Amino acid sequence: MPVKKAKPAEKATLTPIERALKCAELAYDKKAYDICVRDISRVSSIADFMVIISGSSDKQNQAISDNIRTGLKKFGKINDIEGAKDGKWIVMDYGDVLVHIFHDQIRRYYDLDGLWGMAPEVELAAEIKAARRESDF
Repeated sequence: MPVKKAKPAEKATLTPIERALKCAELAYDKKAYDICVRDISRVSSIADFMVIISGSSDKQNQAISDNIRTGLKKFGKINDIEGAKDGKWIVMDYGDVLVHIFHDQIRRYYDLDGLWGMAPEVELAAEIKAARRESDF
């Protein structure tokens, strides 16, 4: 009698908007602040959503990145990640979602928020939207 092979478990999937919102939530879990999600699907072909995040230090940015990567692992692999070793500006590419994790000064200098300002901002949970740098309180 032939032995039946077990089917590999299918990975759960997320829509692009669900993936972007999950990135914001996972970043918030590591005390990220000034989190912004933009729907860039109508203004660019590079991705559907861009998540822009601020952290206070290299170590915090690395922790945010690690938490996002770990939290999304069950939904598929990351395509690429740049800057994780340095931690000043980390870019995570999920294909349909790009995640930028910045130090404040670098975020202000490159001003992705202004550059992508024509793309509509996605509504975030109130506590995530309200997250600000601790020294801002």
